[in-house]
Amino acid sequence: MAAPHRASPAQPLPFLAPLVALLFLAAATTTAAAAADGVPASNGGMTHLHFYFHEIYTAGPNGTTAAVASPPAGAGGSSFGFGSVSVVDDMLREGADPASRLIGRAQGLTAAASLSEGAITTLLNFVFTDGPYNGSTLALFGRAVLGSVMERPIVGGTGAFRMARGYTHSRMVKSADPDNLLVLEYDAYVLH
Repeated sequence: MAAPHRASPAQPLPFLAPLVALLFLAAATTTAAAAADGVPASNGGMTHLHFYFHEIYTAGPNGTTAAVASPPAGAGGSSFGFGSVSVVDDMLREGADPASRLIGRAQGLTAAASLSEGAITTLLNFVFTDGPYNGSTLALFGRAVLGSVMERPIVGGTGAFRMARGYTHSRMVKSADPDNLLVLEYDAYVLH
């Protein structure tokens, strides 16, 4: 009976060279496609962003938030507005000063979601309109309690932040001035 044929260790596997070439071609195509649409290729690292969120929560032409649902009657007697929903189009600025450079908008929804404390659930898109991330977005979803350091997850992004994940820390800088301006300082840590 003849012994089965075995490839000697010195012989290269016939499919290995085309497979390696295919992997290099796929990597080059992905990098070229990202560069072609003007989005820098990710280095797989972390980006730290520091900016300020400005909200004008007053009725009128300058307001950046609008209540779209009031708390239902008999909502557990909560003094925290449980059940209220607002839509926001707030400003993202370089500094805490309302005259500092506008770098984007925070657009989304907030809902008072706690009977026992002033906690809101937020769904926000940070839309960058100036600077190195112009045209890119970050998506946040999570719980916020004003008066404490708030940590919320980054659940996605577009443009330079495609496939983003990470988290934000924010804290109140200013809450009750004559213009009804709320200012939050944000630090965003983004993997993309």
